[in-house]
Amino acid sequence: MNAHDSERLAGTLQDAGYVEVDEGQTPDVIVFNTCAVRENAEGKLYGNLGHLRPVKERNPGMQIAVGGCLAQKDRGEIVRRAPWVDVVFGTHNLGSLPVLLERARIRREAQVEIKEALETFPSTLPTRRESPYAAWVSISVGCNNTCTFCIVPSLRGRERDRRPGEILAEIRTLVAEGAIEVTLLGQNVNSYGVEFGDRQAFSQLLRVCGEVEGLERVRFTSPHPRDFTDDVIAAMAETPNVMPQLHMPLQSGSDAVLRGMRRSYRQERYLGIIRRVREAIPDAAITTDIIVGFPGETEEDFQQTLHVVREARFAGAFTFRYSKRPGTPAADLPGQVPKEVVQDRYERLAALVEEISWTENRKLLGAELEVLASEGEGRKDEITRRATGRARDNRLVHFAPDGLRLVRPGDVVTVRVTGAAPHHLVADDGPLNVRRTRAGDAWEERNGVARPSGVMLGMPTVTPSA
Repeated sequence: MNAHDSERLAGTLQDAGYVEVDEGQTPDVIVFNTCAVRENAEGKLYGNLGHLRPVKERNPGMQIAVGGCLAQKDRGEIVRRAPWVDVVFGTHNLGSLPVLLERARIRREAQVEIKEALETFPSTLPTRRESPYAAWVSISVGCNNTCTFCIVPSLRGRERDRRPGEILAEIRTLVAEGAIEVTLLGQNVNSYGVEFGDRQAFSQLLRVCGEVEGLERVRFTSPHPRDFTDDVIAAMAETPNVMPQLHMPLQSGSDAVLRGMRRSYRQERYLGIIRRVREAIPDAAITTDIIVGFPGETEEDFQQTLHVVREARFAGAFTFRYSKRPGTPAADLPGQVPKEVVQDRYERLAALVEEISWTENRKLLGAELEVLASEGEGRKDEITRRATGRARDNRLVHFAPDGLRLVRPGDVVTVRVTGAAPHHLVADDGPLNVRRTRAGDAWEERNGVARPSGVMLGMPTVTPSA
């Protein structure tokens, strides 16, 4: 969601006449869009601002802006700690950035503007999308949950839902521009529709997405187990372009810890959802988020988390050490777990997740997968010149396009899996089939790729960067 906000910031600046500089050039404006979920984001921001101070002293006309969740939280503290910052803006007024930059230039003093409520639904802002073939679409912003470890509701505000017609209009526009994949975004997509009184609005939205001609892949993130209902599972299973993939945060497998986190579900409900998803969609790849070291977590609590990981057989997991965030109820809870204990549990959890994901990936050896070729995700491999892309279940696949079948980002290839690692699959035999798409055409047009004569139209073999 932060990445999508960054696209909106870039679009807003572009709409105001700004132009992106080439790599290596000194820009006139640098914008930091920040996160505040974890403590290390704060350290990274101030570290980066410190590195920029001498750059700005050499280029006094350069402006630095800081926005997003950390700006919403710290407000005037950013300018106090880094007085060379020109603009600070929050999560509710992304569209104000060009005006604030201009005001800072004219007044020659820092401008701090933090709104307490959403000014304009962000999706109405101009957007400079990173990808012509895959796009994010916000269906809601904000969150009505009160998880004790999470600072997001206080920074993003209460949940606001977009009307289905607005969402579908944006999706149809994206498809007309060449996109063939969209990811529906919300802090809790399963509660979508509560604001306008329709508790089955999300499953209905998934089904209607299935009727959009030219839209080949639909994903969504993130659902909340509390609100995950069977009508959503049915919509996933019965709508062909909704991908067999689910990212559903667990956070902890211990009922006691879940109570302390104020997560309104328990282990058995979570595993029940997993079972029903797998019954309806046997090839679904399920991923999750897990926190270790929450205040009061015992070794037995941690063992319950490991139990759920073994039962759920996750294709992957984002694992986190608990991060104490000032202003959240959990920050003042007794039983803060010592750092060395948290680190030990984190390493054991990560090892188990990797072992299971590797085992699950090895089950796909020899399987044929449909992969949407992408750019920028894979590792650079000059010897095998592997391209990269995402399978329907969102697994990352490195594949070797053969010399004459030129594959562009946005094209769809069928590959046979020849190797597996914990975090990706390998298909080294070359594509079994290459389907050139409108999305590949859109990528080619955006990047100004010359079409070679005498061979199949397209770009040179993709060599992904790290």
